[in-house]
Amino acid sequence: MAGRKGGDRKKAVTRSVKAGLQFPVGRIGRYLKKGRYAQRVGSGAPVYLAAVLEYLAAEVCADLSSPRASDNKKTRIIPRHLLLAVRNDQELGKLLAGVTIAHGGVIPNINSVLLPKKSPAAAEKEAKSPKKKTTTKSPKKKTAATKE
Repeated sequence: MAGRKGGDRKKAVTRSVKAGLQFPVGRIGRYLKKGRYAQRVGSGAPVYLAAVLEYLAAEVCADLSSPRASDNKKTRIIPRHLLLAVRNDQELGKLLAGVTIAHGGVIPNINSVLLPKKSPAAAEKEAKSPKKKTTTKSPKKKTAATKE
């Protein structure tokens, strides 16, 4: 017989497992082909794209958003934590500058012009406080000419 025997088949190994990734390489390859981004798609392109997407997801979720959630005494990451993490990170903020995160809210910021002005009594009290001693330099020695 020229065919294969029924029980000798090896178990299939996915490209995600071969690359050591969690993101689905085959599905990303299918989307690249179906989306008509190019006439031809190389075999390494979906692997590379899956690796980049997995890195970005790990960076945003585990490294940046998780501390934000624990700061608020929460164990579950919500969109607010994602927004705070992304906007406070310089590189991710630049990458996602035009992105709106639903239910993320806004970054807490109050313009200094809108803050209440200090009252004259509080300003006078602050001037008398000993905290202003840092502006004094070493004392000059008084000579006989300056004493008179």
